[in-house]
Amino acid sequence: MEDYVAKMALKPDAALREYVTGHAQYREDAVLAALDELRHRGQPAPEEASLRPGLEAAVQAQRAEAAAKASELNRTETQAVPDEEQPVLYTPGVIVLFSVLFNTIITGAVLLALNLRRLKQTKAIWGLVAFVLAYLVAEAVVVNLLMQRYVLSPWFISLLNLPAILIYILWFWPRYVGTYQFQPRGWLIPLLVCFIIVMGLGMVLSHIPGAAQLLKQQTQQAP
Repeated sequence: MEDYVAKMALKPDAALREYVTGHAQYREDAVLAALDELRHRGQPAPEEASLRPGLEAAVQAQRAEAAAKASELNRTETQAVPDEEQPVLYTPGVIVLFSVLFNTIITGAVLLALNLRRLKQTKAIWGLVAFVLAYLVAEAVVVNLLMQRYVLSPWFISLLNLPAILIYILWFWPRYVGTYQFQPRGWLIPLLVCFIIVMGLGMVLSHIPGAAQLLKQQTQQAP
């Protein structure tokens, strides 16, 4: 709040009188400071007796309102959820890491869905599932079209996954998880599970002649 007392002490008498005569266009606390300074200089304003009660009442109301807002703000900021009541969630960084590490948007979507399940956001889970399916279909169409003309690098798939990963963090998280206080959930077990699934799929596909040849070609093309 501006220090009108110090400000008025630097003003000449004419400027102080202007605050009093034109009180309707100035803040009430500024006019009160001008009245006090005139009285301090031994030149009390004739209008002081009629103006002061209304000005003081207005200033008191403004201070009470400001104090109430500050109290509400402090109460909101300090109203932390106890640790034992905070949900345990996978962090946005873990969701991004899994999506990039396994080069698929499915792993990140699974972790995000588990978060939404913890928060009982059932509709959001179905929305996430619909988004992932639609994105995978669109991604497959783009890849098939480009493969007819170009030899695609494995890095290209990673670039195609990037928009979906950003949508997880910049749209789904703020909209459905919000800024809830939470405790980070351990990611070691999901990491081991993903590795086991990937290794299992590799072993299964290696016994399929066509799939084995495709995997070999992709390995040879990989940098």
